[in-house]
Amino acid sequence: MPATPENFDVLISGGGLVGLTLALALDQGGLKVAVIDRLPAAEVLEESFDGRATAMGFATYRMMESLGVARHIGEVQPIQQILVSDGRVGSPSRKGGPSSLTLHFDQAETGTGEEPLGWMIENRRTRLALDKEAATRPGITRFAPDEIVDFTILPGHVEAKLKSGQQLVAPVIVGAEGRGSFVRQKAGIRTYGWTYGQTGIVTTIAMDRPHGGVAHEYFLPTGPFAILPLMGNRANIVWSEKTARAQALLAMPRADLEHELARRFGDFLGNVRLDAPVWSYPLSMELAATWAKPRVVLAGDAAHGIHPIAGQGLNLGLKDVAALAEVLVEAANLGQDLGDLAVLERYAQWRRTDTMTLAISCDGFVRLFSNDLAPIRALRTLGLGLVDAIGPARRFFASHAGGAVGDLPRLLRGERLEARL
Repeated sequence: MPATPENFDVLISGGGLVGLTLALALDQGGLKVAVIDRLPAAEVLEESFDGRATAMGFATYRMMESLGVARHIGEVQPIQQILVSDGRVGSPSRKGGPSSLTLHFDQAETGTGEEPLGWMIENRRTRLALDKEAATRPGITRFAPDEIVDFTILPGHVEAKLKSGQQLVAPVIVGAEGRGSFVRQKAGIRTYGWTYGQTGIVTTIAMDRPHGGVAHEYFLPTGPFAILPLMGNRANIVWSEKTARAQALLAMPRADLEHELARRFGDFLGNVRLDAPVWSYPLSMELAATWAKPRVVLAGDAAHGIHPIAGQGLNLGLKDVAALAEVLVEAANLGQDLGDLAVLERYAQWRRTDTMTLAISCDGFVRLFSNDLAPIRALRTLGLGLVDAIGPARRFFASHAGGAVGDLPRLLRGERLEARL
């Protein structure tokens, strides 16, 4: 006998950082939410599950505070400065640290005078905090481990069937499962994009000297190399290499890999040592042709997967959360159909320009900086110096990095979403 369907206001496929944040935002606005994730919560909370860390923009961190998540994260590392420079591996003229022509950002660029440029938070800490806050919300029901194996669009609602046999009904379903989104594929939404022939290497290192809250990004010929400060004398490394070279690096003994890290660091932070396992993933651009269809909408990497060169992937997803939650809560307050295409298109239009601008910019930076052609090297180094000398230009880029550009949703302003009784 088939299971009795359970009714919700919103179904979210994917219980990762984007999906669970969206659930909390919708719950704050008074909506009943189901979160379906194929992995058990215990697995995704393990330290070995995800070694990445996120440079969370100051606007997206406001949302974490508004949703009650920040209180569970604990200590986080503020980013006080960002230094961007061009370079070569093992360049003796640099010896680590900024080159003579460096693009420099500090707290003055945020425009508030109070917030740092961002906050470095290990993804595992964010997952734990989201999990703790979600456990306090009776309006959120989590189905994990489970997954949506089919859904049907019907007049007035969508019916989803889970692998466990459970059936769920809601006016709208959200695809937030990442690049391989089942919801996107089932809805027939095409993607377009390309690979970069690069692999991202991610790990955490320990250093002899304090980093001072400074984030570094070196544009090396084979791809960007980022040093992102964590609590203590530790840093998260996001290291892009051509795929064949990355595979060779990943096969090296630990001591040899540490030597390669030191060649890129120089000596300004003293000796560096691996302090965590090493993860890797292919780098590509993948953009959905449309973000919404009747009763179906996408958020996070299901809608847009970009190169990590600017550290904005998760920030883009969290900005999607803020906009989508506000649109759906307002629609519910007005008695509108949450799955109506006109409602979902308001969200898509709100987010489309910002996302495309950043995606195109990141792609351009990758192509401009991932080469060693002398004329281009000279032009881009000069460009870094020119932008650094122009205060409004620095503030423009810092505002984009912090997520404080354009028509900000209420959550990104640090405000709450409220249901109208």
